[in-house]
Amino acid sequence: MLKYSYRGIDEEGKKVSGLLDADSPEAASDMLLKKGYIPVSLRKKRSVSPAADISLLSRLLHPVSTRDLIVFTKQFRTMFRTGVPLLELFHILEKQTDNPNLQAAVRSMSRNVKEGHSLHDAFRNNSHIFSPLYCSVIHAGERSGALSDVLSRLSYILEHEERIKSDVKSALWYPAYVIGFLGVAFFVLLIFVIPKFVGIFRAQRLTLPMPTRICLYMYQAVDQYWYILLGGIFILIIFLYFYIKTETGKYQRDLLFIRLPLLGSLFIKGAMSRFASIFQILQYSGVSVLESMGILSDTIGNTAISREFDKIRQSIQQGNTIAETLRSARHFPPMVINMVAIGEKTEKLDEMLAEISAHYDAEVEYAMKGITESITPFLTIAIAFVVGFFALAIFLPMWDMTKIAR
Repeated sequence: MLKYSYRGIDEEGKKVSGLLDADSPEAASDMLLKKGYIPVSLRKKRSVSPAADISLLSRLLHPVSTRDLIVFTKQFRTMFRTGVPLLELFHILEKQTDNPNLQAAVRSMSRNVKEGHSLHDAFRNNSHIFSPLYCSVIHAGERSGALSDVLSRLSYILEHEERIKSDVKSALWYPAYVIGFLGVAFFVLLIFVIPKFVGIFRAQRLTLPMPTRICLYMYQAVDQYWYILLGGIFILIIFLYFYIKTETGKYQRDLLFIRLPLLGSLFIKGAMSRFASIFQILQYSGVSVLESMGILSDTIGNTAISREFDKIRQSIQQGNTIAETLRSARHFPPMVINMVAIGEKTEKLDEMLAEISAHYDAEVEYAMKGITESITPFLTIAIAFVVGFFALAIFLPMWDMTKIAR
């Protein structure tokens, strides 16, 4: 989006001037004519960042969370439904919003609307905050005249997304916490406890048993080559960080996630719930199937599944039905395909998508409980193994010392 400065004459013959955003000089001229201005001069200025109202540091310190967007959307919907004019609506929202990032976006949208932009363009100009899904739904609601209803569904989708993410994080938090604690305990015992006992055992000229010798070798490796180990870990982290930034890296990472034992099914079920809920609101809003597939590809949250949507889009362009294309795609369970096929035949696809979303919401909840129950025995075994290993490494030589003392 480019910014243009203009000078012109209004319907009363008075001189007017100002700034506006447009994709081209032709689009800028059309916007002026729609306002009733006769363009006299039009100059392109430097493009302005939507978030120019706030500093980079502020953007980093105050990111716009999903909860902020949920509150914003509900407030926007309520005031729009009661007939509050857009400019006044944005003014109220700017005062009610605590997040500096979101405040800057609201100011930007208010300026855009003043300059003659559509509501959809005002949101899209702040795409650093509002996702392609959000902007497309606003566009569809504005185009169909059912913006109030669309905003209600958009609020539901945002809350649904937040709940799914929160549930998945809750399921993964416990095993991550236990594994992290286990790793810390392992290194504390290895570096600070084992060496002291080994010194005592060697002073008594004991023959160290295998567990103690293994601990000793690991300690010596860490003690003598710690800089190599730390350097290797650092290089590996940097390599993985930049590799995951690439398209291939994202694809391999997400493919690994959905192939993990136990957790893989959880990620797929979460993606199916997301697919159904987002596709449903897009269909309800009147967004075309091809455009919906493009939006789903950007918002599904898993690159491996996103690539399937690109293939689905190409197949639909060739005249195939959605269900037919889903059958040839990977990662889509038969139930999803069959229910989509029924929805297409009965012309009630949005209802079927709602059923799919509700089903997989419940599946995600059950899967998380099952994962917690399944992982707990493995974590217990891992803790027992680490504790038992160090106990043998310490107490076997002590048992020999007691026999010598006797």
